[in-house]
Amino acid sequence: MSTRVLSRWSTLVFMLCLLISTTVEAQPATEFVTVSDGVLQDPDPEDWLMWRRTFNSWGYSPLDQINQGNVDDLRLAWTRGLTEGSLQQGTPLVYEGVMYMPNPRDVIQAIDAVTGDLIWEYRRDRPDDLAEYMIGSLIDTNRNLAIYGNLIIDTSADDYVFALDATTGELVWETQILDYKVNPANQTSGPIVANGKVISGRSCAPKGGPNACVIVAHDATNGRELWRRRLIPGPGEPGDETWGGVPFEDRKHVGAWMVPSFDPELNLVYIGTSVTSPAPKFLIGGIENTHLYHNSTLALDADTGEIVWYYQHLNDHWDLDHPFERLLVDTAVAPNPAKVSWINPRLRSGERRRVMTGIPGKTGIVYTLDRETGEFLWATPTVAQNVISSIDGATGAVSENAELVFQREGDEVLVCPTFVTGGKDWEAGAYSPETNLMYYPLRNACARMLATTEGTEGGVMLYALAKRDQIAPGTDQVGTVQAISAETGEIAWVYEQRAGTTSLVATAGGLVFGGDGNGRFRAFNNLTGEVLWEINLGSSVTGFPITYAVNGVQYVVASTGNSLSSRDNMRLTPELRPSNGNNLFVFSLP
Repeated sequence: MSTRVLSRWSTLVFMLCLLISTTVEAQPATEFVTVSDGVLQDPDPEDWLMWRRTFNSWGYSPLDQINQGNVDDLRLAWTRGLTEGSLQQGTPLVYEGVMYMPNPRDVIQAIDAVTGDLIWEYRRDRPDDLAEYMIGSLIDTNRNLAIYGNLIIDTSADDYVFALDATTGELVWETQILDYKVNPANQTSGPIVANGKVISGRSCAPKGGPNACVIVAHDATNGRELWRRRLIPGPGEPGDETWGGVPFEDRKHVGAWMVPSFDPELNLVYIGTSVTSPAPKFLIGGIENTHLYHNSTLALDADTGEIVWYYQHLNDHWDLDHPFERLLVDTAVAPNPAKVSWINPRLRSGERRRVMTGIPGKTGIVYTLDRETGEFLWATPTVAQNVISSIDGATGAVSENAELVFQREGDEVLVCPTFVTGGKDWEAGAYSPETNLMYYPLRNACARMLATTEGTEGGVMLYALAKRDQIAPGTDQVGTVQAISAETGEIAWVYEQRAGTTSLVATAGGLVFGGDGNGRFRAFNNLTGEVLWEINLGSSVTGFPITYAVNGVQYVVASTGNSLSSRDNMRLTPELRPSNGNNLFVFSLP
């Protein structure tokens, strides 16, 4: 028995003796109540148990103590510094008064959600050579955690999935997904737990090859791998022909680097995918090929990982990824032909559907699909975009703007949106069932792009693109928040500002909270877009805001730091000069 174990036993014996000697005065410890599948599917309104709170990715809270009438009274309840790191994009979980916060560099903290006091901290030992194999700019990112049973579950920069005891922070199990030296993949987002299965996606560094580009499911209780879905087809597999004879080992970079949604009734996991590497298709098999399953929505059987249906949003030559949140909404579907660009002619206006909707990619285009079958229903642009010229309403087939498709190295085109900030990027939107509106942080940014093989990442070609960003023609406002009807596709309101906007959360109090790259955190009226409250947090608001309650008191959380998109947005607005501090800010009413 190790010295550490003996010491632990000694401590336990001492504590037991102490308890025995003070039985009369001792207070019983609060027993941890395990989190079941049922709890995840129907969480307590006070808690925030996953990335967007619920499997449907709404980013919505039923709490209404803080509302339109009193939000202007919000005051700082507590603040706490986070681990230093270049990219801070974390989402807190809150369960029974404890906040679990993913920090940069594989640090996880348990924090008293009322006082901000640290309960425990886990710091993972990371290999020193990660940046030699991964996309080095991303190895600090840790966007979200999962909770199940008495475990906090996450993925790590060195390509493991692991679980911690929620009460102590001690490692319970860990499972290697990939060997980062052989098939490196950046795990910038954590998992969800769907019916006891830990489901996680990842980006995949080009040098990792096709076998790094996988979605994986593990048993939440012990970490045993249950299934693995590769996103790039191999020889003889469905979709192999779409790569135009490119050797399997040369197919790269089709990742799924954001968090899935899940429909428990259909038992389907919905996840989006990214661009190939290199991006211009003339460099990888030819522009006529679709290179499945890049820039697609995949509906996977949660039990097997099999692809039930897919929809490809874009044959992407410009790194306009489509891995972002999929909103699962039950709604009447009545797209307004005067406002919506592309509509399925078979759609019976007003019929109620179970849809997957929202803005899944950087083009800023809203797509609405039947989430049981994948049938295309409607789509329409929001911010400036010129890469999609049309969508066939009857089939959902997308036609790209031929004038922007790179034919050879040295071709230069103006592309809207740009690829780092996107019309939309990883910063999440929200949905309110009370308004049936989707709320999205968007950007008016374009780029002059050049097809080139000179840019490399670790000696391996990444995108084969050079760019020079610019604000979209016709405006000087980079950031916008737009409210869009899930039923009609009409834009209910638009808020515009100079700084780029970031993630949002909606509440039953009639509010939408969100931040921007200039450090402003604000509350909007969910029906009008009027700003009802605002505070300057000093640094770019980069984390995902949430709201929770403890003992009937509602709190609102924002976090600050840095991200690639906030950095690039700031280049468009050089007069704005926020700091880069990684911090948590928690607000409540007096």
